[in-house]
Amino acid sequence: MSNPAQGQPVVKRINLSVLSAIAAFVALCVIMLGAYVRLSDAGLGCPDWPGCYGQLTAPSDAESIAAANAAHPQRPVESAKAWKEMIHRYLASSLGLLIIAIAVIAWSQRKAQRSPVALSSFLVALVAFQGLLGMWTVTHLVNPSIVTSHLAGGLATLALLWWLTLRQGRLFDARPSAALSRLRPWAIGGLALICIQILLGGWTSTNYAAVACIELPTCYGGLWWPETDFREGFTLWRPLGIDYEFGVLDSAARTAIHLTHRIGAIVVLIYIGALSVQVIRRADKGTHQGIGIAVGAALLLQVGLGIGNVLGHLPLPVAVAHNGGAALLMLTMLTLIHALKPGGSRPISSAAISPGKA
Repeated sequence: MSNPAQGQPVVKRINLSVLSAIAAFVALCVIMLGAYVRLSDAGLGCPDWPGCYGQLTAPSDAESIAAANAAHPQRPVESAKAWKEMIHRYLASSLGLLIIAIAVIAWSQRKAQRSPVALSSFLVALVAFQGLLGMWTVTHLVNPSIVTSHLAGGLATLALLWWLTLRQGRLFDARPSAALSRLRPWAIGGLALICIQILLGGWTSTNYAAVACIELPTCYGGLWWPETDFREGFTLWRPLGIDYEFGVLDSAARTAIHLTHRIGAIVVLIYIGALSVQVIRRADKGTHQGIGIAVGAALLLQVGLGIGNVLGHLPLPVAVAHNGGAALLMLTMLTLIHALKPGGSRPISSAAISPGKA
């Protein structure tokens, strides 16, 4: 079976779309598992890379644990933490293999229309760089700049895989009305705001500033704006060779980071909330309205999880879900941007045409 309009077998095109969707799901799992590893203080569960205490698996029997402790006396084996770290590495390696498979398929179909050769090749390079960042995270003792970059790279990988899925699967391709299409630049701006807020969240987490403020709407002790040190809090590069596990910043610097993340959350809430309302108001009942509702729901979920983190003093399940919520909000916004692209594959319905133009 073939599709002459696209010059490639439909089965092959669908397989690439399905493979991209599977890889996107695995990337989401890698991100959430990475958050769990970091938040459960297991980021240095294995002090070396890519193995664990010189082995392919975490040491588990008494003999291997004794040998590992002798080789790394500064960081004795904690089996639970070591296994968390290694499972994360195994899953990340599986994602890398999936991305390589996508690139191989794309190159095999490089003469076909819409074959994502450039995007899939970039993904291979990105996941290779992610591997380096993962190594440096361990060898440079969870340096905040490296850990935050590792998080950003993971989210970029997820975003590109989801974008590839949307394009190859021709999902949400219904043509938007002119009024809806005019919202696309605003949606792109919203995605930029979300990305900045995600980076702020990563910086908050890697500097152990998530519980710098333990009250809402005030920070602590009833203070709206306690002592802060923005210069120290936002020093983006710190010396190597220092163990950054559990953080090195004082209270004022951590408070500055936390308050910045809160302010960013308010900005995102107002901007994305208003945008989702506009999408819902301008869309017919159907695909575009559903995406607008999904964006609003993801936004409210993420805000709720953030509030839960503060009031609950960073409970592990809520904190991990907050990382997943950030990824979900980013994906819904990407879907909206894709759906608002002018000139979709299907014409707008007659109901979308105003009476004055009928």
